[in-house]
Amino acid sequence: MVLLAADGVAIEAVYEPADFDADVTQDAAGRVPVTVVAHGFTGSAGRPHVRRAAAVFRRYGAVITFSFRGHGASGGRSTVGDREVLDLAAAVAWARRLGHRTVWTVGFSMGGSVVLRHAALYPAGGPDAHASGHADGRGSAAADAHGSVPADGHGSGPADAHGPAHTDAVVAVSAPARWYYRGTAAMRRLHWVVTRPLGRAVGRYGLRTRIHTSDWDPVPLDPAEAAARIAPTPLLLVHGDRDPYFPLDHPRALATAAGPQADLWLEPGMGHAENAADEALLARIADWAARRAPGG
Repeated sequence: MVLLAADGVAIEAVYEPADFDADVTQDAAGRVPVTVVAHGFTGSAGRPHVRRAAAVFRRYGAVITFSFRGHGASGGRSTVGDREVLDLAAAVAWARRLGHRTVWTVGFSMGGSVVLRHAALYPAGGPDAHASGHADGRGSAAADAHGSVPADGHGSGPADAHGPAHTDAVVAVSAPARWYYRGTAAMRRLHWVVTRPLGRAVGRYGLRTRIHTSDWDPVPLDPAEAAARIAPTPLLLVHGDRDPYFPLDHPRALATAAGPQADLWLEPGMGHAENAADEALLARIADWAARRAPGG
């Protein structure tokens, strides 16, 4: 399936129904929940670790995986978490058009920052994008002529151009709390890949990721600021104590910003993102979502 983000970028997406023997809570109409999986930087819908996560989540409902712009078979170029919120909104809106009443978003690393911003910018009950035209009182809900997205998310959030795009529960795994972090060797390498011409060539040909050459303008909503605006939507923050990219002050800052409505799991021995999330942890995440936002 090819979806169109609000700025016209083609997004590769895959829908998979729940396993036949899935442990699923259906509503009166027989509808099951759906998990929308947002991968990390240099990932894609077809990467083995994403497929493994999808296989676990299918035990609890349907699953949508997709490739962010600049990744996999999607069009465009990666903006490393900025315009990617439009890609996620398109996937969530597709889930709702398919008839799912309950949608859970689970994001890893860059995808973790995206699910946080998405939940802040697209709250339940926000006005339709066609009616309001704004996600934050400053920027266009669909995107401006350059495809940029709102910077601060003030006020009610929009639907995607194709329908409601809010989530009912949010899980951010290995997400950063702030932008431009260079405090680890892994993040200094990532910044080299993103900001230098040679680094972007390595990204394109070595990591199969096409990266935009422009700086953010405006700078997207900070992940911690986004976390503070998600309530009352349930939020789970998951982070490994051996994460080589973001140390533990990141999840703790997100949890502090989010307040008591958020749950924080610090996982002993876990590294970074979907590559480090084993099946037992993925099952616990799905169990949490099913308890906090049940339904179909």
